Amino acid sequence: MTVNGWLQIIVYLAVILAVTKPMGVFMARVFNRERTFLDPVLRPVERLFYRLTMVDEEHEMRWTEYAFSMLLFSGVSMLVLYLIQRTQQILPLNPQKFAAVGPDLAFNTAASFTTNTNWQNYGGEATMSYLTQMAGLAYHNFTSAAVGIALAIAFIRGISRREKETIGNFWVDLTRTTLWVLLPTCIIYALILVSQGAVQNFRPYDTVKLVEPQQVQRVADGKPVVGPDGKPVMDTVTDQVIAQGPVASQEAIKMLGTNGGGFFNANSAHPFENPTPLSNYLEMISIFVIPAGLTYTLGRMTGSPRHGWAVWAAMAILFVCGVTTAYWAEAKGNPLLKGVDQHASLMQSGGNMEGKEVRFGIADSTLFATITTDASCGAINGWHDSYTPLGGMVPLANIMLSETV
Repeated sequence: MTVNGWLQIIVYLAVILAVTKPMGVFMARVFNRERTFLDPVLRPVERLFYRLTMVDEEHEMRWTEYAFSMLLFSGVSMLVLYLIQRTQQILPLNPQKFAAVGPDLAFNTAASFTTNTNWQNYGGEATMSYLTQMAGLAYHNFTSAAVGIALAIAFIRGISRREKETIGNFWVDLTRTTLWVLLPTCIIYALILVSQGAVQNFRPYDTVKLVEPQQVQRVADGKPVVGPDGKPVMDTVTDQVIAQGPVASQEAIKMLGTNGGGFFNANSAHPFENPTPLSNYLEMISIFVIPAGLTYTLGRMTGSPRHGWAVWAAMAILFVCGVTTAYWAEAKGNPLLKGVDQHASLMQSGGNMEGKEVRFGIADSTLFATITTDASCGAINGWHDSYTPLGGMVPLANIMLSETV
């Protein structure tokens, strides 16, 4: 453990504390239909959406109608995502000529991204076209997050309204969440990621020559190939394919909406998704900024700010206990590798670096692991199953607590 590592954790918690109230006040004003600084630009757009979809923005719904609207929207969205995957081979923006996604995988992915689960059983850069990534997966990163926030606001209205049987309008909450909260933030966020080196283009994948060709064992049908003499059959690899695409725009909403499904199979450990320590820190902040703000929104909309801060404090206690345990355990290193230098120095962060990125080190890796599992985000910047038993216990316990934080 290092002073620098502890300072990063402390500063992170201080930043989240600092943004909680302004974010909470802003969201409360958005969902209470009060004026915000974005209204001159977004109100005309909002009204246009309502006219096109024939939504009465003044109509209030009972919980049954609200729930039905949510299920209807999610069901149709899931079907659209399924169809995009099944027909991607004939749709545009498929420079790698990927085939249609299989029916079982397409259904799995559609259900996963529609529900904000973002479980992935595929490598994005080897399976999904650019159109599927953008119009399918990134779109659902917005809508699934918006649905979750809308339901949270409806719940707050349900416990705060004493003389009404209605809890708002689902279509209005969905629209305002997307237009006021998610979209403006993601535009700025994606530009920052691009400035740090995240990829954002529509180019076909590049193929480059390796400086040093590599010998690898041939694989067929998922199994290593062995010759008649019992020795491995080796191939010489001289080229490397560099995957790219519209990454930064999807990465922004992936983190802000606590989605977690990566553009690449390596997720936020991939340098094209998360290039620098600064981008890594911003990604960690973006995971917690809306959940933290919602605690103050809860207090403001119920008329009891102390209620909101009490929820925030309870979540913060669980977070601090988790991150300190994980950092301590991983910084101590692997006791089975006593002969290996695992001490922190100017040249290395020390500790158990198995499955972690050198550019992040122990502190930022364990902080990221705790944050993403606390918020049920699913994004990763290192392999949790490579953690020590005690260090790995923290993300596992957070997952088992099921989004308590």
